[in-house]
Amino acid sequence: MAETPSTMLPLGTIAPAFTLLDTRTHQPASLEQTKSSIATVIMFICNHCPYVKHIQKKLVEMVKKYQAQGIHFIAINANDVTLYPDDSPEKMQKEAETAGYTFPYLYDETQAVAKAYHAACTPDLYVFDKNLKCVYRGRFDSATPRNNQPVTGNELSQALDNILAGKPVNPNQFPSLGCNIKWKRSVAF
Repeated sequence: MAETPSTMLPLGTIAPAFTLLDTRTHQPASLEQTKSSIATVIMFICNHCPYVKHIQKKLVEMVKKYQAQGIHFIAINANDVTLYPDDSPEKMQKEAETAGYTFPYLYDETQAVAKAYHAACTPDLYVFDKNLKCVYRGRFDSATPRNNQPVTGNELSQALDNILAGKPVNPNQFPSLGCNIKWKRSVAF
């Protein structure tokens, strides 16, 4: 594991389209099908990352709260499962069941979607408005497994509360910090 910050996709970027396998349903899911008319949160996560595990319980609670208000959440795992078999689609399905995920948990086998979003770490969070423009990117909150800060989700929830209230999202945002995405190695010939 290499502790890695998110790259902070520029605000205003339009969410890149995708269609990926939802490991919960074994069906393809697209951004077009799963987006919300209010806001859509895209989360790059994985099964084994201690940074994801650290916020997981609070994240699941928060998701349920905001889903009830019409915000949609989509999780994507882009890790190389050859080198990290704990992130395989079969294990993603089990993780979703165990953790109580109420949102699609998509497998980005080619890693093209993670690259399109400039995702760098897990967790790496993005909020897109009703027009799929990026209004928030970065961290859940300031908590990490080693800093003894409480897990609150306050930074993500503040962005979502502003959207729900029709207010602009504060552009002063901080990178997420987590495990680097496990990129596939290029084969040289």
